[in-house]
Amino acid sequence: MREPAGPAATALPDEDGARYPDDWLVVPLYNEASVIGEVVREARRTFPNVVCVDDGSTDGSGDAARAAGARVLTHATNLGQGASLQTGIRYACEQPGVRSVVTFDADGQHQVADARAMVDVIARGEAAIVFGSRFLDGRTRPGAVKRVVLTFAVWFTKQSTGMRLTDAHNGLRAVRVDAARQVHLTQDRMAHASEIVLQLGRTGLPWTEHPVHVLYTDYSRSKGQSVWNSVNILVDLLFK
Repeated sequence: MREPAGPAATALPDEDGARYPDDWLVVPLYNEASVIGEVVREARRTFPNVVCVDDGSTDGSGDAARAAGARVLTHATNLGQGASLQTGIRYACEQPGVRSVVTFDADGQHQVADARAMVDVIARGEAAIVFGSRFLDGRTRPGAVKRVVLTFAVWFTKQSTGMRLTDAHNGLRAVRVDAARQVHLTQDRMAHASEIVLQLGRTGLPWTEHPVHVLYTDYSRSKGQSVWNSVNILVDLLFK
């Protein structure tokens, strides 16, 4: 893993001036050069500390993220999203004054406003762990195949962890640092989503879910992410 070089760019505050310097966004990154710059710039208006883990990208994604002001850690080869999250979470937890860690996707599907609301739940002392859920309101409209797979993932997670989540494989999570330090992912690929729920549940710390809007964009659909992620989730759940 290569450590980030050079200072991050200055971030502008969001429209109401809210800034969250004690909360770190961890962004797994693989071949998202066309969108990651805007994702990082938008996120840093609220969260100045963004660490992207470039998981062996071949399209200059790491350089684009760095130019937008993110810290960038680099895997020499593609290890998988679980490995990227573990690298980023460990790095964020080592930073002075960190309060919470937010896992955030690189493709523009997650909303900064949702991440901010979830961190606010932690800041108010209402929970130590906040899981994002697509199914607590009607804003997100996953396709039929993805909805079936995610329903199965909810059932599987309940059976394997005992936790009753409405959206077991949502990548948007906010985790207080004492809980984040207890995450040690060994599943490198999509099965990490069940593993992180299990490990966070075992902390015994209070958790909740929060409604989030996952935006399925023309970009993500053009890459086939919705369908292929569904297939990958199903395979990893069955054969992990």
